[in-house]
Amino acid sequence: MFDFKVSRNPFGQLVLAAPDGKVHANVVPVRAFPIAAPQEGIALLSADGHELMWIARLTDLPEDARALVEEELASREFVPEIRRLRHVSSFATPTTWEVETDRGDTSFVLKGEDDIRRLGASSLLIADSHGIQFLIRDLDALDKTSRKLLDRFL
Repeated sequence: MFDFKVSRNPFGQLVLAAPDGKVHANVVPVRAFPIAAPQEGIALLSADGHELMWIARLTDLPEDARALVEEELASREFVPEIRRLRHVSSFATPTTWEVETDRGDTSFVLKGEDDIRRLGASSLLIADSHGIQFLIRDLDALDKTSRKLLDRFL
């Protein structure tokens, strides 16, 4: 029996009501062993990265809590890789980007330049207006047009 609750707030963030009565918003589930044991060892982390709760097995959670945690994990683990920027609607944000990814063509809205985050020297993570993350693995591998469009936002 679990003495905590997991829910979503109006901003779409995962919220943990801990056994001590504290409520933590923007909780992030992280798998300890995503490849070897994806259904075991799930940590619920605070927004600043501290572990709030440990879940030994996802199947131990009540159905509604498990569905929320699995949904959040799927969202975090769904990261299409941008291979080419086809079109950018404007160079002032918010702007709509039409891109080619490893999962097909798509478009998304970039709310601001702050949603583009560097991951090392040549990789970027771009969050769209719905929180979906897009990866650019290697800036140098992009074609000249894509690089030129992207440089306007960096």
